[in-house]
Amino acid sequence: MLSAELFRHYKPDPEVYLGAASLLGLEPHAVMMCAAHRSDLDAAACLGLRTGYIHRPLEYPGSDMALPARDAYDIVATGIDGIADALGS
Repeated sequence: MLSAELFRHYKPDPEVYLGAASLLGLEPHAVMMCAAHRSDLDAAACLGLRTGYIHRPLEYPGSDMALPARDAYDIVATGIDGIADALGS
């Protein structure tokens, strides 16, 4: 796991996403951003990263936190274990 703190930039600044790929020595398409916030994932996808949506319906009580369509992101899961399962880990 990498944090935006490492880059002294914050999402959705491209430095966060591209810096993570660079730090890992990988091209953006070989890195997956996993998050519960669609705007973060959308920004990552625009830069060529793969995306894993982790559904957290209770994060904002009272709001409509519907699960996105399965094709909205590379992986749509109800927890981090769902991301691992989808990746075959």
